[in-house]
Amino acid sequence: MNNKEIYVTRPFLPPLDEFNEYLKEIWNNGILTNNGPLHQRLEQELADYLGVKHISLFSNGTLALLTALQTLRITGEVITTPYSFVATTHALWWNNIKPVFVDIEPETCNLNPQKIEAAITPKTTAILPVHVYGYPCNVKEIQKIADSFGLRVIYDAAHAFGVKLNEKNIVEFGDLSVLSFHATKVFNTFEGGAIICHDEATKKRIDHLKNFGFENEITVVSPGINAKMNEVQAAMGLLQLKYIEDIIEKRKILSNLYKKYLKNISGIRFLEDLKGVKHNYSYFPIFVNEKQYGISRNELFEKLKKEKIFARRYFYPLISQFPIYRNFDSAEQGTLEVAEKITDQVICLPIYPDLEPYIVEKICNIIKINSKS
Repeated sequence: MNNKEIYVTRPFLPPLDEFNEYLKEIWNNGILTNNGPLHQRLEQELADYLGVKHISLFSNGTLALLTALQTLRITGEVITTPYSFVATTHALWWNNIKPVFVDIEPETCNLNPQKIEAAITPKTTAILPVHVYGYPCNVKEIQKIADSFGLRVIYDAAHAFGVKLNEKNIVEFGDLSVLSFHATKVFNTFEGGAIICHDEATKKRIDHLKNFGFENEITVVSPGINAKMNEVQAAMGLLQLKYIEDIIEKRKILSNLYKKYLKNISGIRFLEDLKGVKHNYSYFPIFVNEKQYGISRNELFEKLKKEKIFARRYFYPLISQFPIYRNFDSAEQGTLEVAEKITDQVICLPIYPDLEPYIVEKICNIIKINSKS
C-alpha cells in the first residue's frame, strides 16, 4: 500500500511475536474451533472487562444479530433506524421480519424515542436501535416505551465496544446487545462478534443456536447455524484486550485534535462528547452544511480523495433508500426528515491508533482551505 494513502481506518495489529505465541499454543492444543480453550478464555476475559455475566462469541457480528433475533423468537415488525450499516436491517430480512424505519436525533444520529410510539402496530414485537458511532441511545426512554407496549429491545452495539453510560457498560441495556469485532472496529478479532445476555438460560439457547442446535453429541434442540468463533480469532481477541485501553486513549487524542482544528470552520459540525459517557472514539464524523461551508459534502469528499485522504460517507445512502427497502410504508418520503438531511451531510474522517497527528492537521487544513469562511 502507498504510505501516502490515508484510509478511514486501519486495524490495530498487536506485535507479531506475541501473536505467534498464541499460534504455538493452538498448534500444541490441536484444537481449532468448537469452544476451544482460547475461546473459553476470551469469553471470560471479555465478560470481566465489560462487567457482564453472560457473553457468547460469534464468527462475525451479522451472524450474532441474526441469532439474537432467533433467540428471542422475534417475528412480525421491528422498529429500527434507517441510519446504520445495512447488516442491521438485513438481519431482520433474513428472519422474515419487516423493518419499520423511524427517524433519528440530529445530536447523536441515534433512533429518536419520540418517533417510536407512533410507529408501533399490533404486529410490532421489538425495537432494534443502534448506538451509532458508539454514542449511546436514549436507553431510558426506549426501555420505557418497550415496557409500556410489551416489546423486546435488542441493541446493535457494533460501534460501542467499551462504551459506558454513567459507569454502566452500554451492552448491559436491553434484552440483548450485539457487538461486532470486525477489522474496522475498535476491538477486532479479524472478523467476529458477540451477544450479551442477562441469564444462563438465554446464553444456553444462544450457544445452541450458533452451533447447529446441538445440546450434546446426539441431541439437536433447535434449528441452529454454524456461527462459532475459532481459536485464531480468539487469540487475536485476547491480544487486543491487552492493548484496548491504550487503543481507546490514542483515538481520544486524535478526536480532540480534530475538534481543536475544526471548531471554528463555518458549516462544519462534529459530535461532542456526552456527559456521563465514556466514549471509545470509534469514528469521527463531520456534517457539512453546504450553505454555510460553501461546497457540498460530496464535493469535499472528492477534494479529500484527490489528496489521497479516503474518508467514508457513513452512512450514505440511508438503508431505507436502498431499492429492496425503499417501498416500505414506514419509510415514505418526508417521514425520515432528519436522517435524510444527515445522510447528505456526513463524512467520517480517518481515525485509528497509529494515525499520525500531522495527518489530522493536514486533513483539517484541506477542509479549512475549501471553506468560504
